[in-house]
Amino acid sequence: MSISLERRYADRLEEFSARHPFLVDLAMVLALMGCAALGGSLTLPSAEPPDQDMTATVLTGVACLVLLKHRTHPRTAVVVAGGCTVAAVALGYLVTPLLLAPVMAALYWLATLTDRRTTRLYGIITTLAVILAAVFTDSMDHLSLLLRTIGPFFWLMLPLAAGNMTRLRRAYLHAVQARAEHAERTREEEARLRVTEERMRIARELHDVVAHHMALANAQAGTAAHLALTHPEQTQKILTDLTGTTSSALRELKAALGLLRQNDQHDADPGSTALEPAPGLARLPELVAACESAGLEVSVTTEGEPQPLSPGVDLTAFRIVQEALTNVTKHATAEAARVRLAYTGSRLLITVTDDGTGKPEAEAPQGRGFGVMGMRERAHSIGGHLCAGPRPQGGFEVATALPLQPSPLPAEGTTP
Repeated sequence: MSISLERRYADRLEEFSARHPFLVDLAMVLALMGCAALGGSLTLPSAEPPDQDMTATVLTGVACLVLLKHRTHPRTAVVVAGGCTVAAVALGYLVTPLLLAPVMAALYWLATLTDRRTTRLYGIITTLAVILAAVFTDSMDHLSLLLRTIGPFFWLMLPLAAGNMTRLRRAYLHAVQARAEHAERTREEEARLRVTEERMRIARELHDVVAHHMALANAQAGTAAHLALTHPEQTQKILTDLTGTTSSALRELKAALGLLRQNDQHDADPGSTALEPAPGLARLPELVAACESAGLEVSVTTEGEPQPLSPGVDLTAFRIVQEALTNVTKHATAEAARVRLAYTGSRLLITVTDDGTGKPEAEAPQGRGFGVMGMRERAHSIGGHLCAGPRPQGGFEVATALPLQPSPLPAEGTTP
């Protein structure tokens, strides 16, 4: 309890000193005047006090009053206070800590407010001047040379050391505060970056789920409406596939939204259904069947020995193929598309081509599509790259190279 009261009073004193610096300096100057006046009246038992009482009073008064400017002119305060002290000692006044109080205070604030080089220069000159005055004054003839020098040296070095410690402590506290502020800013920037990355990831996932299934559903519904009168059996099959497409869309959308609802405690309801695992290339036949039900013939070829993929690469590969086929269904007048998977070394090469004449989403007239941009971002996020554009012989091609295991993002200006 006493510690908390002491801290409370110390905090109040610091707040008062910050709000009223002149009052604090004035009280300090009055206290130093009293110390200097008392020090001027002290003499050795066998020595006679000097006769210049008014001179000592004026000198100590000037030495104390100049300290009112120590915050803005610490060097001037040391020079004036030191000169007055040397003059008082030369007049025969005994060198005591009370007489040296003004110059000691000036040296302390000099060490606190200025750099080390300035403190050393002014401190050495002031100390030597006071010591020389003490050595040659008549008031200290009864003392040995060692006592005349060691006393002033000790008392003047003490405020210099204390001031240096205060300055170092303030610099340390300032550095700690600066590091804390920098760490706080870094944490905030990192949190904003993670939120942005997560928002972009969720946007890509929702775009792939919604765009793909809605495009297939639209194509299946249009095909069913076209064949309703002439081919009822085929229409019935397409409508059945349409039901599966919408069910798959709802299921994947529910899984994506379910991930957003999960919290860090993982306290999901015991009766809730488990989330569907992330799709991968194992679901490629299902994707091909859905595209064929919409009237697009898709062929898949695999070159090289299939290698195991990490979950992130597997999901990225599936989403790129899914988005490429979705773009063919939406924007190209194509009847067939080809998917080529090539395992070469530590990379997976994926190529999706079509024989249509339409423009891809990235080159649509309105220029507002995000399909190709999302595919490129997905490939880049795991250390791969993607190229998309029209083929010289007609149609459109999407080609990507993905590492079998995720790798850091390549540096700008380098080829992945």
